[in-house]
Amino acid sequence: MEQLTQAMQTILGTGTIGSWVNGSIIHGSGETINLYHAEDESLLTAYQDADASIAATIDEAAKVAQQQWWALTAKERGRILYQVGAEIRHHADTLGFVECINANKPLNNAKAEVIIVAEMFEYYAGWADKLHGEVIPVPTSHLNYVKYEAMGTILQFTPWNAPIFTAGWQVAPALAAGNAVILKPSELTPITSLMLGALIEKAGAPKGLVSVVSGYGHTVGQTLIANNDIRKICFVGSPNTGAHISMAAAKRCIPCVLELGGKSANIVFDDANLDSAMKGAMAAIFGGSGQSCVSGSRLLVQDTIFDKFVAAVASAAQQIRVGAPLESGCDIGPIQNRKQYDHICRLLDIGTKEGATIAQNVQPIAERKGLFINPTVLIGDNQMTVAQQEIFGPVVVAIPFKDEADAIAIANDSEFGLAGAVWTNDVARAHRVADQVKAGTFWINSYKTIHVSSPFGGYRNSGHGRSSGLEVLREYSEVKSVWVETAPQPAFSFNYGTVEG
Repeated sequence: MEQLTQAMQTILGTGTIGSWVNGSIIHGSGETINLYHAEDESLLTAYQDADASIAATIDEAAKVAQQQWWALTAKERGRILYQVGAEIRHHADTLGFVECINANKPLNNAKAEVIIVAEMFEYYAGWADKLHGEVIPVPTSHLNYVKYEAMGTILQFTPWNAPIFTAGWQVAPALAAGNAVILKPSELTPITSLMLGALIEKAGAPKGLVSVVSGYGHTVGQTLIANNDIRKICFVGSPNTGAHISMAAAKRCIPCVLELGGKSANIVFDDANLDSAMKGAMAAIFGGSGQSCVSGSRLLVQDTIFDKFVAAVASAAQQIRVGAPLESGCDIGPIQNRKQYDHICRLLDIGTKEGATIAQNVQPIAERKGLFINPTVLIGDNQMTVAQQEIFGPVVVAIPFKDEADAIAIANDSEFGLAGAVWTNDVARAHRVADQVKAGTFWINSYKTIHVSSPFGGYRNSGHGRSSGLEVLREYSEVKSVWVETAPQPAFSFNYGTVEG
């Protein structure tokens, strides 16, 4: 596609896909990986999988660059991170266009996410010189202070549903904490991550500080995990893959941040503002074609309003405009790839066989060429497969509940715990539900609002660790406790614990 080639050349200096290493694109020699337009499954472009031999080159580049980066003052690192934000804003149209056609999401959505990525770097630029240590008032004659130091090289895996968004979400704080990053985006969506790597260097970061590897997880990804210089792994994706990565990391005794799946409960009580709740329910599941880990894919509605409310959501869902990513007026695009499309279709089939019904008699599979799924409202119960497994598409399961205790029990009857919400005008009830639902992010009379300044992560099989806010800077830092004896005649003991001076 000529427009894609031109866009890549603008930032990368080449129209072909490879890995970004030491300031240039290095092409792989492995298996051919094809990328497709999801609207008609025509070929977008192709590239070669990065073979394992690239790992040593990237490792050495990261070590050298991280030492150079850490040698800068925190203020200097902050200035460069802020300039990264400026570079992203300057190239926002180009990045948005590429994200649109590679991630197969509407153009306006893609451009909006690019601007949010710029904000991520600007936010962490401000933190770079504010990572203060602490002085601990220990009960001895010592001065005890705590320092936060860079870990070294962080390996990050990002998914196909929001490639540049998750790249910025992970890379910016890791750099702010003084680390180097090896970024392995999904093999299906590597292009904007490569562009981000190039713009980071253009902003003044050392070459090699951020390397971007284009290829499969089971080939070059596994090689990178085995690299002895990796000090932490961050993975965003499915629970199954996250478990494999966590086990591989455990063999090397290195920690992980895991941001995994979700089956979030969106709870609507009969005293809620039902118009707002209906709009919130729509945004919660249908935005991004439901390809979001925090989607409100379980819609829990009080039985006294269940039929009326679910009918309203289903009716409104039919007004959502489904189309190709570059189509004018498109609200949601196609499913990003064939594998995910087939997964959604399989679960829809299982759902109907288990007794789930489709509200408003909507045809879930769009009657058009390409990987399109219509916004779909299923009516079922929480024991059905479609209520327990992550569908990751524009499909919500509406489930009735009797009272507050019943709603909380259903919400927590899941292996996941990423997000959730409650809609009610009873302030006390809102806080009670927020306290009792096991989820890392919870909204009251809202849904899907997140910001880089607020910690984000899950409970249970939705992962562990946090990927934003101040908390992630601690995730990416080593903590050093330093003890300085101040007594003129210190006393010593063979035991641990307090030593009287």
